Amino acid sequence: MRKKEIFTAENTENAEVDSVASVRSVANTDDLPDGFQMTELGPLPKEWRVVGLGEVVEKTRQLDPGKNPDWSFKYIDVSSVDNELLRIITYQNFIGEKAPSRARKSIKAGDVLFATVRPYLKRVAMVPSELDGHICSTAFCVLRAKSEIDAYYLFFAVSQDSFVQRVAEHQRGSSYPAVTDQDVLRQFIPLPPLAEQRAIAHVLRTVQRAKEAADGVIAALKDLKKSLMQHLFTYGPVPVTERERVAMQESELGPLPAHWRVVRLGEVAEKTRQLDPCKTPDWSFKYVDVSSIDNESLRITRCQSFIGKEAPSRARKQIKFGDVLFATVRPYLKRIAMVPSELDGQICSTAFCVLRAKSEIDACYLFFAVSQESFVQRIVEYQRGSSYPAVTDQDLLRELIPLPPLDEQREIARILQAVDARIAAGQARRAALEELFKTLLHVLMSARIRLPAEFVIQFEE
Repeated sequence: MRKKEIFTAENTENAEVDSVASVRSVANTDDLPDGFQMTELGPLPKEWRVVGLGEVVEKTRQLDPGKNPDWSFKYIDVSSVDNELLRIITYQNFIGEKAPSRARKSIKAGDVLFATVRPYLKRVAMVPSELDGHICSTAFCVLRAKSEIDAYYLFFAVSQDSFVQRVAEHQRGSSYPAVTDQDVLRQFIPLPPLAEQRAIAHVLRTVQRAKEAADGVIAALKDLKKSLMQHLFTYGPVPVTERERVAMQESELGPLPAHWRVVRLGEVAEKTRQLDPCKTPDWSFKYVDVSSIDNESLRITRCQSFIGKEAPSRARKQIKFGDVLFATVRPYLKRIAMVPSELDGQICSTAFCVLRAKSEIDACYLFFAVSQESFVQRIVEYQRGSSYPAVTDQDLLRELIPLPPLDEQREIARILQAVDARIAAGQARRAALEELFKTLLHVLMSARIRLPAEFVIQFEE
């Protein structure tokens, strides 16, 4: 096959623009566009076919690993598939005599696995080469491409939300909703000529690889932040190579620079006031509850709007720009965030301890200090209750934190904020690529946008 790498993960940002600009769009009109036909899946090019999935995939076999008791194999069940990444992310190792009862379907590299249990969860993945010849659960429909369909095109075709929705309409059962292999195999998919299938799959794989690269960058930055926090809260804002020069002391929190103090959180955070919004019935305010905080990014990502007379019973704590919110309900979930300027003067739930920095502590340093895993773990040890585990504000305020001089606090906060900014930029890029992928998957598979003929021809054998 002749193939020029027009789309590569390295130049995806330019390709995003060029690919859309260089294709020809199919207009949405009441009449069929030139060269199109009406099909079961809507208007499609005349050279495309609509086929039942079962027509383009081979019948796969089942086997009983128990008949080969010493055989060591890898086993994929539905929990092995990440339905965000659409990838197999884990597997289990078994020998034949201990094989699970569902371990019956033999798989090959390039097979597409489609979970028939709770199909709406979209657990779809392609079998990588390292799992060639191993076993998956009978809770998957195994799709093995015939010669007339490209395996990657097949994967993307059954990954479409529209395809998943059509399959999900056939599910039966309430406690264990599922479909059969036949429900999957009888669904229709569009089938362009093979070269166009390969071209479509190539573009989608390119964006997918860019997403995976962005995920790798984000993961690396998060690991860097963990290491930096450990270093900065132990030695202060000094280069790693110079930490041996730092004069240390033993403290209640372990080794710390000799000139640092250890204080209770309540010594450096002001007491905040509560109010009853119902006493101002027409007051319009924004309300932050524990579900408002993303415990990955440690940010307030959404809030609700209320007027005073309709205020929730927990809406009692007034917040200011720069306050640190620490959820006292299920503290192990680490719902911690700093109040942004747009929420100055608004209201949060009584399920938060509101930490307002006094003059001797930098607000950003305070945020990072209580975000440490070690601090959160110490708080979790105080929680009470099984169905609604929680701690009190006093549990939090009596806990210890290290307190460097103010200039060092600010430098520690600056370093960590810089890493957070890079993580946020990576996440924004990843979100943009995800949106691009979803758009391209829809428009290319429905032929609303078609790849240029001069691009497609490169994928002919």
